[in-house]
Amino acid sequence: MTEVFRINFMKTLITTIIMTTFGSCFSVATSADAFRPNVILIFIDDMGYGDVGFNGATVPKTPNLDQMASEGMKFTDFYVGCAVCSGSRTALLTGCHYQRLSMNAVLFPNSTRGLHPDEVTLADMLSDADYNTACVGKWHLGHLPPCLPTNQGFDSYWGIPYSNDMWIDPANRLADDIVIRDGLTLADLKAGHRKKNVVPILRNEEVIEYPADQTTITKRYTEAAIRFINEKREQPFFLYLPHTMVHLPLAVSPAFDNPQNTLITNAIEEVDWSVGEILKAVKAAGISDNTLVVFTSDNGAAVGSSLPLRAKKGSVYDGGIREPTLMWWPGKIPAGSVCSEVAASIDMMPTLTSLCGGTLPERKVDGRDIWPLMSGAVDAKSPHDAYVLMHGPGTVRSGRWKFYPWQEGKGRQRRDTTGRKPSPDPVQLYDTVADIGETTNVASGNPEIVQRLQVAYDAHVTEIKANQRPTAELVRPADALSPNRPGGQKKKPAPKKKS
Repeated sequence: MTEVFRINFMKTLITTIIMTTFGSCFSVATSADAFRPNVILIFIDDMGYGDVGFNGATVPKTPNLDQMASEGMKFTDFYVGCAVCSGSRTALLTGCHYQRLSMNAVLFPNSTRGLHPDEVTLADMLSDADYNTACVGKWHLGHLPPCLPTNQGFDSYWGIPYSNDMWIDPANRLADDIVIRDGLTLADLKAGHRKKNVVPILRNEEVIEYPADQTTITKRYTEAAIRFINEKREQPFFLYLPHTMVHLPLAVSPAFDNPQNTLITNAIEEVDWSVGEILKAVKAAGISDNTLVVFTSDNGAAVGSSLPLRAKKGSVYDGGIREPTLMWWPGKIPAGSVCSEVAASIDMMPTLTSLCGGTLPERKVDGRDIWPLMSGAVDAKSPHDAYVLMHGPGTVRSGRWKFYPWQEGKGRQRRDTTGRKPSPDPVQLYDTVADIGETTNVASGNPEIVQRLQVAYDAHVTEIKANQRPTAELVRPADALSPNRPGGQKKKPAPKKKS
């Protein structure tokens, strides 16, 4: 007994020493084995940095998001992979810059290609790790097979397949139980009815409603999401909830149609309500201690506010790509915390792979694991020495510095000088800590930083161009009518090129 006691005592002593010395490291390194959380990823469309109370907005009111911030972590310097729709969604779901995957920044109903099904999405990775997966909302990575959500790792899909200002492609398959509204008929639809701002709702791969009632879309997305949470709460699940709002044309349900507010204010407040309902459902299901909820936007504001950042949607100034972002996981992510390190949507793939016990794709991804930042690890730093975007004329964020390898006021970004005389310097450099609005170009006073970030940008462009991967061709029935923009000629698309 004495010898057994001595051995057990030594084991306990050694374990105590190891855990005391390395405990904080173990808590991060073993997070995937310990938790395997449910994941809810809420992705808003066109919501700006200044549209939310947790970033200082007083109008609109966002009490649910503000509560989420008080219970979780706010990221002040979180970037997406593109300043517009499809490129941003590609980066989020694959962990890759959209140019690496040869994706267009924006797809349309007459686009002929989409995200290749050989690419590994978050849903693919999590499905392989035995998660239930669902996409409820806006897809916008290809509206026909083989690029629909059900071809990309999602067990089910319900939502609008692209932006709500677009139109229907007659090639989409119609469900037997389709609901046709607004005085239209099935004959109209089969004859190729198309109209801008009139879009379908898909269930998996079939159109089940046309036109979509956009006044109810936020409410119905929320209801569908809550049903999924309640149905799958006993098993690990991944819910991707990319909202259609607050993209133009704006619409709200009667409960949020406040005539004293602007429509954008009402739409943001309904999205805030939706987030509150999702969190309420998670808590009611008793799974909040094992559910990670991420909230962010695909790009900067189109109608609302990106203040205090410069510019809006479409721009690579911070107002176009730096997003309002929250991470919530009670007991795992410190409540009321703030992270000001640079992180990005491409980081979701490696981070969730680690947390959820998945396997990273064999082919290169661009993101990095940011769990040390999310968990509040002491002295955790951004994994990005230089976060480079090729979108538009390009940009680099490195620490406090934001670099643009082009002259202010030139090209497509010229409208973003906010009334000031543009700098004559051939490139731009801003100190985002001292000058969050990017108003004072300090490139001429910091030549070494400019040179370092120019080299980083050039190397990134060279590497991406040398290692691009293909998109997939959308499969259209041979007799499908033209998907061209409404008002154009109704002719069949050109014959497919032989590969």
